Amino acid sequence: MRVNSTDLQNAFGRYLALADEEDVIVTKNGKAVAKLSRFREPESAVLFEEAADHQRTSRISYGEYEKMVEASDQRYELIGGQVYLLASPSYRHQVIVNEIAGRFYNFFQGKPCQSLTSPLDVRLFGHAGQFEENPNVVQPDIVVIWDQDKVRDNKYLGVPTLIVEVVSPSTRGKDFAVKLQLYMESGVKEYWLVDPEEERILLYSFTPERDVAGMTVHREADRATSAVFPSPVWTTMPPPPSPSQHPRPAPSA
Repeated sequence: MRVNSTDLQNAFGRYLALADEEDVIVTKNGKAVAKLSRFREPESAVLFEEAADHQRTSRISYGEYEKMVEASDQRYELIGGQVYLLASPSYRHQVIVNEIAGRFYNFFQGKPCQSLTSPLDVRLFGHAGQFEENPNVVQPDIVVIWDQDKVRDNKYLGVPTLIVEVVSPSTRGKDFAVKLQLYMESGVKEYWLVDPEEERILLYSFTPERDVAGMTVHREADRATSAVFPSPVWTTMPPPPSPSQHPRPAPSA
């Protein structure tokens, strides 16, 4: 937005509020002379998922992480002392999560385990003996759990049997490396990486000794089958959403 200096002086409060949404360019005699922008507190400990180059400059404690979460409406994950600000999921990301979650819901109905979707804090601690020794908090897209009694105040305090992450361009490094390592070390039995960009699903299974037992790759025409559950839990890569799936309402008379 561009505004001349006289208008800015006469309605400074209004333009100050608008600067929260977009930059306000101040002009004088037709030339740009200043810019009014939203101020953001520096957060050197936070990694923005959409950033191309993460600068890992500092680590924080779980107590500091809790204060950050309580003071913000944003969603964060804590992995290895590093905080990740979760970007808003894309439309296709949500379509894929809903597709898989729906199939999981139908399969697990009437069974002792349950599938849940984000946002849900999952507390993991890798090879450590307890959470306080190595606190990690993640929000996987989908988790399958047996011990529903460990869900308290929107936090899951156990170890999921199966975790599904739908990979976004901004989360590839974290999902394929950081989370893979954390889930394996924490005792998760199976990890699904749904990769829409490459149109594939990678299924990792882990041993009781917390090592990789196997990895299979499924393409669009394949059925992805769980290695953990006695009966198949399967899905295929959902196709990209089509505009025809969402017809416009008829114009009013």
